[in-house]
Amino acid sequence: MNAGGAIPVPGDRPSSIPASSVPHWFDVICPFCYVAQQRNDVLEARGLNIIRLPFQVHPEIPPGGVDAGPRAGPMYAALEREAARAGLPLNWPARLPDTGTALAAAEWVRLHRPDVSDAFIGELFTAHFVLGEDLGDRAVIERHAGALGVDLDALRAALASGVASASLAGVRSLGARLGVRVTPSWLIAGELISGLLPVWEFERLAEKASAHRHDDRRRADAKEGEI
Repeated sequence: MNAGGAIPVPGDRPSSIPASSVPHWFDVICPFCYVAQQRNDVLEARGLNIIRLPFQVHPEIPPGGVDAGPRAGPMYAALEREAARAGLPLNWPARLPDTGTALAAAEWVRLHRPDVSDAFIGELFTAHFVLGEDLGDRAVIERHAGALGVDLDALRAALASGVASASLAGVRSLGARLGVRVTPSWLIAGELISGLLPVWEFERLAEKASAHRHDDRRRADAKEGEI
């Protein structure tokens, strides 16, 4: 979790990111990202710090959204099984909204109210995948933010001025420089991971990150001993 102080956007080189930190790019209408909340739990249980960075995966969706179409076939069946295993209710929404405003709000909350950032993202996922609410509707976004104690006047000002959208563009640019093309994606111990890999693979990656973290600590201790 990122409570206790805003976590800045990590640097644009994998080597500049501490091994204990895992940047994670997501979109709140991405069903793979919805299920990936459980993968984040695996990483956090190993002591890793997830930095949740919004990344609009379908910027071509217009204001007002588009019809989602039928959800049939092996991919959707697999997602439903994964959601059930993760204990996440999944009600396929009829429409896909433009998530630009929702994601800009999420990034603003991450920077200015980090103590409720994870909860706000979770609420946005629930709004879309459980309640069928329109995340293109600013009133929906504000209702979920307000329920967590976010200063709505400040959030509205950031959205109206373009400050929040600029922050969203910044984390998207960072992701692009690091090779992010799809959601969900993670940068774990310098390795870019894209897609909803099996739980056991995330357990392996968590072990790898823990080993890197211990190596970083040993190097830091060695440098202190040289002073």
